[in-house]
Amino acid sequence: MSDEKLQKVLARSGFGSRREMERWIEEGRVVLNDQPAKLGDRVSVADKIVLDGKPVTLTFASMAERRVLIYNKPLGEVCTRHDPEGRTTVFDNLPPLKQGRWVAIGRLDINTTGLLIFTTDGELANRMMHPSMQIDREYAVRVLGNVDDDMLERLKQGVLLDDGMAKFTDVRYFDGEGANKWYHCVVMEGRNREVRRLWESQGLQVNRLKRVRFGPVFLPSDIKVGTWRELPPKEVELLARELELDTARTHRPTPNEAEKEQRLYKRQKVRQAVIKGQPAVEEKRRSGKTKARSVGKRNTGNRGRRV
Repeated sequence: MSDEKLQKVLARSGFGSRREMERWIEEGRVVLNDQPAKLGDRVSVADKIVLDGKPVTLTFASMAERRVLIYNKPLGEVCTRHDPEGRTTVFDNLPPLKQGRWVAIGRLDINTTGLLIFTTDGELANRMMHPSMQIDREYAVRVLGNVDDDMLERLKQGVLLDDGMAKFTDVRYFDGEGANKWYHCVVMEGRNREVRRLWESQGLQVNRLKRVRFGPVFLPSDIKVGTWRELPPKEVELLARELELDTARTHRPTPNEAEKEQRLYKRQKVRQAVIKGQPAVEEKRRSGKTKARSVGKRNTGNRGRRV
């Protein structure tokens, strides 16, 4: 009978992150088969787990469903599960799960909008975020100031920031006239405010920033700001193959479940901004020029197809 590390199974079952579960185990909050659990313990479906004095049901890899959801983050939401300041988080409007929990793949700061990917599969999330996978992120950015070819070349060659060298693997003019212009730029890392800091290093001001692509996943134009859409099984399987993951169960709801999920999907409200005191407004339709258009080359094999 296969077994897994206790903290990994607890995290998959939706009780918290793997690090949180490790801390809980060290604090003695987890009991395994009537004995205090220890880091490194492995568990199977035959084991009995008690958390904070209450028996719990765990979700093992053989039971788990691999689900992936695309979310168009509005301005003003924070990428944390629980915010001490009481601000709206990106998790607040996601569909509920019967088992496990949604894991965010990467983060966006409060003033950045656009593509966020969520999954129930921690290994898929880890593959997409791990530097060794060389998965790029593409952003549409509106900058205020004069941009010349020398400046763009410096941004591609590398700029020394407070936390080390950084660069765009590609950056191109996209749209706009006058002082404000749109560019599309690509980075290979997910460092804090990296895109903003790169532009600001050249004396420019970023007044709009939106992620439009994360590796092979694009932000579709039909997912309006503040709304989500779950990827169908075929697209989840395609993404898993791109990431060289083993086959896993995908979400195939019963007719009743599918009807309920469809009602939940249709009840979503477009929310361009959720800043306190600012009314939510519907996203204005643009000319179509800012729809996701990829720049830059893909980095490994056939990775990078539209999912």
